Amino acid sequence: MLGTLDGPPARTRPVPDAAFLARLRALLPADAVLTARADCIAYECDGLPMHRQVPDVVVLPRSEAEVAAVLRMCHAAGVPVVTRGAGTGLSGGALPVAGAVLLVLARMDRLLHLDPQARVAVVEPGVRNLAVSEAAAAHGLYYAPDPSSQIACSIGGNVAENAGGVHCLKYGLTVHNLLGLRALTCAGELLELGGLAPDAPGYDLRALLTGSEGMLAVVTQASLRLLPRPACTAVLLAAFDAVAAAGAAVGEIIAAGIVPAGLEMMDRLAIAAAEAYVGAGYPQAEALLLVELDGVEEEVEAAVAQVLAVLARCGARDCRRARDADERARFWAGRKAAFPAVGRLSPDYYCMDGSIPRAQLPRVLEGIAALAQAHGLRVANVFHAGDGNLHPLILYDASVPGQLRQAEALGARILELCIAAGGSITGEHGVGVEKLDQMCVQFDAAELECFHAIKAAFDPRGLLNPGKAVPTLRRCAEGGRMHVHAGSLPHPHLPRF
Repeated sequence: MLGTLDGPPARTRPVPDAAFLARLRALLPADAVLTARADCIAYECDGLPMHRQVPDVVVLPRSEAEVAAVLRMCHAAGVPVVTRGAGTGLSGGALPVAGAVLLVLARMDRLLHLDPQARVAVVEPGVRNLAVSEAAAAHGLYYAPDPSSQIACSIGGNVAENAGGVHCLKYGLTVHNLLGLRALTCAGELLELGGLAPDAPGYDLRALLTGSEGMLAVVTQASLRLLPRPACTAVLLAAFDAVAAAGAAVGEIIAAGIVPAGLEMMDRLAIAAAEAYVGAGYPQAEALLLVELDGVEEEVEAAVAQVLAVLARCGARDCRRARDADERARFWAGRKAAFPAVGRLSPDYYCMDGSIPRAQLPRVLEGIAALAQAHGLRVANVFHAGDGNLHPLILYDASVPGQLRQAEALGARILELCIAAGGSITGEHGVGVEKLDQMCVQFDAAELECFHAIKAAFDPRGLLNPGKAVPTLRRCAEGGRMHVHAGSLPHPHLPRF
């Protein structure tokens, strides 16, 4: 049965007992095994704090050999393992599981090799995203995926979630910039996937592991593609008096054959919060677009003229071009700081992550506004407009009875709105524990069975990150959730597509 592939319920799993912990301590240095509640509570959640579970034991290996030893021991004892990086994930993918070992890879933070001629960096999973570009800068190179948390998030977590960022429109997600992986199965067996040759034979298991949320294997090393810094960069800012007009402009820019390096959008609430937080120089507006164009100077200047014409035709006002590198940095600083900035508007906020076809941006934004009104909550919209990846931020106050439940309900309806528009419940944050019910809405029974079959091929005992990302058919049936095709109407407040 499908349900058995998730493994038995957490309460029936073997609990790490004194004998198990003694053997674990014999494998690792004294400071690498934590069991005291005061030490473990720091790992009780990731960036989705509404779900918490203090781990029973935390291990912090420093090498691939130590990771392999821990996995072999847990596999033999039937003890599940949850892998964690920097803990910046936003879907509960690194949430501890009762009775499991929490395997934290933050100490594996070495940049092992940087080859500027081959344009490749080989890193351990705990290396910070931004640290790769910092190390490559001396050679005129950088690592393209740049999630907003890049100052803290780790490469291992980026691989687990297939992270993107503001420049993913032109330069791709993690999977497009990942050349090879070393990973360990739940039994501690080494897998070497991908490589420098783009036409390597066989199945692309490197891509399969990317975005698998720690359910298939544990990444211990990644080979990353580095890119040369563009010769010329221009950043345009455009203000709009209507959110729908800004959404329409996004589609018009792409339809003109222009692929910006970044194409970001913020609404009125997010603009005001970001401006108050960092002083980026944003005007007051209902919506703001940031458009980055790069390449050789002649190419960039031609694209700037085209984009400015499109923006004017779509009703933009206060169009500006950043005058220098400092102003470009300020424009982007506002966007990158939008999430923490929104924290000034409300005691709590809930960050969603859905993807839609670009052509549906105006109608989906109207739908989000209608849903927010129906649930009595405010929503600040910040997203990667160029590839249709939405990040609505639902503002609420957890101290007010019922508001957290309302925020979660609104988030679920927004994700179902994305499905109804022909999109997906996630663009880069993953499913984790947050979106299990919406997985039932997006995928039918045959597709879920396929996901479980892949999981069973890598992890037949269901020991890696159990209960995450892929729901059982029983959960979908008991929750009364049914697969919804694009064009259906899953909620009375959603527009019909």
